[in-house]
Amino acid sequence: MRPVHYAFALLAVAGIVSAQDAPPATPLVNQATPQVHQANPQVHQTADQDGIYYVGPEISLPKMVSTVSVPYPYNVAAKNIQGMTVMAMVIDVKGVPQHIQVLRSHGEAFDRAALAALQASRFEPGLLAGKPVPVWIDVRVVFTANRSPAVPQVLITERDLPAPDASQLEDKHHKPLSYTPPFPIHTVDADFSDPYTKHPYVEVAIVSVEVGVDGLPKDARVRRGLGFGLDEKAKAAVMHYRFLPATKKGTPIEARRDIMVNFVEF
Repeated sequence: MRPVHYAFALLAVAGIVSAQDAPPATPLVNQATPQVHQANPQVHQTADQDGIYYVGPEISLPKMVSTVSVPYPYNVAAKNIQGMTVMAMVIDVKGVPQHIQVLRSHGEAFDRAALAALQASRFEPGLLAGKPVPVWIDVRVVFTANRSPAVPQVLITERDLPAPDASQLEDKHHKPLSYTPPFPIHTVDADFSDPYTKHPYVEVAIVSVEVGVDGLPKDARVRRGLGFGLDEKAKAAVMHYRFLPATKKGTPIEARRDIMVNFVEF
């Protein structure tokens, strides 16, 4: 996964599993605590330290408007005949891919062919309040056994989420609930499932994570695992989440929450 930086002001495909009703104990602060009133959170998407955004409630998805097909490389080993390359990149305000990096490699020849196609591609940039902004996206290129040219496809595997609405945070008199659990506001998908490999079990793990008063996760534990090396990937994905912290009578506290992690399906 790409290194990321978050600011609060603001699947894997991930769902939230019901948390314990009673919050655990002592708050732990590390990095900046988001200045958010939980009963009426004002959470806005902000750029990272490099001025780049993620797709979310305020940022539209960049759209591919022109690309070239990716030719199948010559002289590749039979064991590599099919598979995929996944790359992360920034689509700048002019719709040009920048900072391209390999997230999942299918081999040097395949990656090189995919990179050349993406460098020649152009996009409609993502928008914030109607204005173009640089946005992170991922793109996959799937190579098939018939050796036909591949077409790059845009993925969103890391995203910002909207804040919970007032009905989840306050009672009918608009007073803060006695307890609210942590709410995710940024999620990261756990891994890229190979389109040609199927595990014999449903690809869903449950990870329990402690969320500090700063909204940062820690102490991730797998409560329901999958094996096949997927449990560590599920934990790693959840550790890249960001949350609105839990509250007790409107005051941020440290609390634990279960996250249901689905691995990316294609």
